[in-house]
Amino acid sequence: MYVAAGTYSVTLSVTDAKGAPSQPSTTTASVTGGADTAVVLIVAGNIASCGEAQRNTVMANLVAGIPGTVVTLGDDVFPDAGYYLQCYDPTWGQFKSRSYSTVGNHDYYNGNVNGVWDYWGDRAGPRGLGYYSFDVGAWHIIVLNSNVSYVPNSVGSAQDTWLQNDLAADTKKCTLAAFHQPRFFSSDTPGWTRDGSVEPFWNRLYAANADLVLNGQQHQYERLAPMTPDGALDQVRGIRSINVGTGGESTALPVAIHSNSEAISDAFGVLKLTLYADRYTWEFVPLPGETFRDQGSGTCH
Repeated sequence: MYVAAGTYSVTLSVTDAKGAPSQPSTTTASVTGGADTAVVLIVAGNIASCGEAQRNTVMANLVAGIPGTVVTLGDDVFPDAGYYLQCYDPTWGQFKSRSYSTVGNHDYYNGNVNGVWDYWGDRAGPRGLGYYSFDVGAWHIIVLNSNVSYVPNSVGSAQDTWLQNDLAADTKKCTLAAFHQPRFFSSDTPGWTRDGSVEPFWNRLYAANADLVLNGQQHQYERLAPMTPDGALDQVRGIRSINVGTGGESTALPVAIHSNSEAISDAFGVLKLTLYADRYTWEFVPLPGETFRDQGSGTCH
């Protein structure tokens, strides 16, 4: 059964400053089309640079041609979160009403992280925390804060407790999580292809049969095979992860390639996810002039 055309509730679950869950707030999103219409996410991280005004405009024009919900994957603006109004809002700001944001490491630079919530409000989760969830169509979307030196994610932390409760309350067949720093990746540092700091997220998500993880820290596009939290291939219950750090600021090809990397590119572009009731498709939509393409499909656990 697919998502029919019509108007859907989008529930945003947040927590207060002490980490306690608040009452969900609800908005509506309209989805138009035929009986097989699904919902669409447009995804990217490492987006707007104050030194790349022209590319900011071209990337925003690309997104403008794709109807759907925008999910940013952190480092939405460079050099830090104090520059949203100057360098993000003039281009990507046109999508603000249909966007949700993830907190990245550059957002914490120079003590300007409050600029995230000054700009996004609860579209980046509770101020100072940055973890929250919402539903789009038949999918549950979880946004986490992987800057764990500022917002811990260790077992028993407020974020870990919130994640456990959110997953326990999730009634959707399909679940996707977004956070900035990836667990597995290729990099420009020899021998560095995994980050243990976000393993607690993967442990919880894998145990709950989550389907997709999206990240944005690495300045490349990379799709990795479904894996366990330890990095073992798992085509039955494994989580597929995709890093989309190609939103416009800068890109580079890595030198250390993860053994389970399936596609990688330094092309600028965004990921278009089409989410059905029990499956999904992905398509990398490149900036005009780029030749790289990647597309495929998966089913929910």
